[in-house]
Parts: sequence; structure tokens; C-alpha cells
Amino acid sequence: MSITHGDRAADVAPASGGIDPRGPRFGAALTAVLLVLAVVLGPGAGTTVLAVVVASFALGAVRGAQGTWQGWLFKRLVQPRLAPPAEREDPRPPRFAQAVGLVITGAGLLLTVLGLHWALPVFGVLALVAAVLNAVAGFCLGCEIYLLLARFRGARS
Repeated sequence: MSITHGDRAADVAPASGGIDPRGPRFGAALTAVLLVLAVVLGPGAGTTVLAVVVASFALGAVRGAQGTWQGWLFKRLVQPRLAPPAEREDPRPPRFAQAVGLVITGAGLLLTVLGLHWALPVFGVLALVAAVLNAVAGFCLGCEIYLLLARFRGARS
């Protein structure tokens, strides 16, 4: 079993087993839909939707992408209809990406609640771009940051 990230092997030691890489992409698509809603609705209802996204990222940062409600939907509704994945993915980069999403959307939520209403569209769109890149192109920005940091830590050792 090969543990990969994107189209190349991860430069970090994989966690045992790995995850289906299609799961985080599915989750990113659902997150993108919620982020579009949050930005379009704006402060008020959009703030509530953004709070749901923040809570989802918090779950993902703690439990991994497969431990979110999006991961649950993927496992129950989508994965049984798919062939087994050709390769599995190290779960650590997607978990780190969830933490990055939490920081970005959390900052947007906090600033919006504090009355800085420009923060919801700004931080919402930043997170939306990353979610769309993952969902459509399989490019996980947070995962790439994780891999760069892992290489940097390795180079310093």
C-alpha cells in the first residue's frame, strides 16, 4: 500500500493505513458550498453558516478530515458506491489543512462577530479558494504547507 499526497509520495512517514483521498475532496466540495452561502448571505445568516464551517474545521483539526460530518457522509453515502482507492493518503496533511481552515474561518467569524463585517467575505473567500482548489483540482493548500514544514523540520535536524 502506497501512501500518497496528491500525485506524489509524501516526504513524511505515513500514519498506519492511510485514508481514501477522495474523502477530503468530497468534504472540501461541501465546505465550498457552505462558504459560498456564507459569503452570499453576508453578516447575519452568513455568520451562522460560517460558524458551522468553523465547527466543522474544528472537528477536522481534532479528529482528522474523516472525523467530520462531511467525512461521515462520504463514508456512508459516497464511498460504498466507489471502487476502492488506487492509493491511500497519509491523514496528517489533511488534518493540518483542517487546522489551517479553522484559523482562517475562525478569524473571519471572530472579526465578523466583533462588528468588522468586511471580514466575512474576505476570510470566507480565502477559505473558499482553498476548498475549491481541493475539491476540483485535488490541490490541498494546507496539505502542501504541511509538507513544506515537514521538509523544513527535516532539513534543520
